[in-house]
Amino acid sequence: MDVILQQLLDSPEAALRYKARRFVLGEDPQSPAMLALQAEIAKSPAARALLSERAADGRIERPPYQKWRGAHWVLAQLADLYYPPGDRELIPLREQVAAWLPSLTPHVVLAGRERFCASIPANALFAMLRLGIATPFAEELVHLLMDGQWPDGGWNCDKRPAAHTSSLHESLIPLRALALYARHSGDPRARTCAERAAEFFLARRLFHRLSDGSVIAPQFIQLHYPYYWRYNFLLALVVMMEGGWLDDPHCADALDLLASKRLPDGGFAAETAYYRVRGSDDPLSGCTPMPWGGVRKNRSNPWVSVDALSVLRAAGRYP
Repeated sequence: MDVILQQLLDSPEAALRYKARRFVLGEDPQSPAMLALQAEIAKSPAARALLSERAADGRIERPPYQKWRGAHWVLAQLADLYYPPGDRELIPLREQVAAWLPSLTPHVVLAGRERFCASIPANALFAMLRLGIATPFAEELVHLLMDGQWPDGGWNCDKRPAAHTSSLHESLIPLRALALYARHSGDPRARTCAERAAEFFLARRLFHRLSDGSVIAPQFIQLHYPYYWRYNFLLALVVMMEGGWLDDPHCADALDLLASKRLPDGGFAAETAYYRVRGSDDPLSGCTPMPWGGVRKNRSNPWVSVDALSVLRAAGRYP
């Protein structure tokens, strides 16, 4: 057994143990042992840190979109940790997000395309679905995303009328959310929209330009966690795994790149980060009370490693 896998299985973080056992070792998520382990995530250090700013009424007294401690981001991150679904103590946070989302800047339609930051409602939808706290408002978000999809299969908030290609940043999270919704609901239109969005990424082999095959942006191929709204080829592979597209030949380049980044202990480093670790009294946006393993380019990060190993195992490249 790799050193990193043993470390994941011995981790004090229940989410790391859960992901490793479910996706790397292939354990049944409905088994009593795995359900018990998932329940532990609610009391894990990561979950406690993310929820540490809740007031007596269960709300977080910050703007919901304040990075990375507002209710919107807390719910999205709990969902990515596989926090146990159906926890009614999360409802005040859901209500904060549901009350805030309609106040966002109205959509602009230019050259026949809706211009809005689709990653925002998509993260909210994804969180509500995976956390088991969805309301009829989730259906509104689904239709918002489906109606705003661009001809090439993605989404974009670019207000320049000439802009005609979707944004990888704004398209991956809607793909993830719609694919999850389609699995839950069986909605054929949602599945079709997800398939179109998946094709947008697959056509680009997850990080290549269509025009000349070059890397679209250097930061897209740097490993990091949490993902937040920023595009990353590892998250794209996770989404392909979740949606059933990982065996598409267009994922091969990304899988090769991921495998090339593996360290001697079997794990993967966080090559960059989009957060600062600060105390709860720090007013700055972009701060988090959770360190997420830090950035050390020659040392495995457990959060990056567990997702990378999960993808490689699903692709038949691990062990």
